[in-house]
Amino acid sequence: VELVESGGGLVQTGDSLRLTCVVSGRPFSVYAMAWFRQAPGKERAFVAAISADGESTFYGDSAKDRFLISRDNARSTVHLQMNSLKPEDTAVYYCATGSPDPRYYWYDYDYWGQGTQVTVSS
Repeated sequence: VELVESGGGLVQTGDSLRLTCVVSGRPFSVYAMAWFRQAPGKERAFVAAISADGESTFYGDSAKDRFLISRDNARSTVHLQMNSLKPEDTAVYYCATGSPDPRYYWYDYDYWGQGTQVTVSS
């Protein structure tokens, strides 16, 4: 199973970024997908999750009203649209899969990507 994230970068406060995660090596449409992030010196934190069919989405407090998770089961891809970025959003963002249902805790997911760095300057 391989998860490959892309789309991170260096942006300014208020900018937007769209992260993409492509999954290969296992059936995509039967598992929930999630995004987590980890800032230096902090624990990995839940950002957003989406159900296998894409009908249900869940967000952490930091992502509500600013981020949007979506998936394209035909392309085995999940996206995280991030708007109104803030310096506190700076972190490595990881996509994860392996849970049949959306879960909030990182240990509920079996497979992880390598992460993509997002840096928001003030």
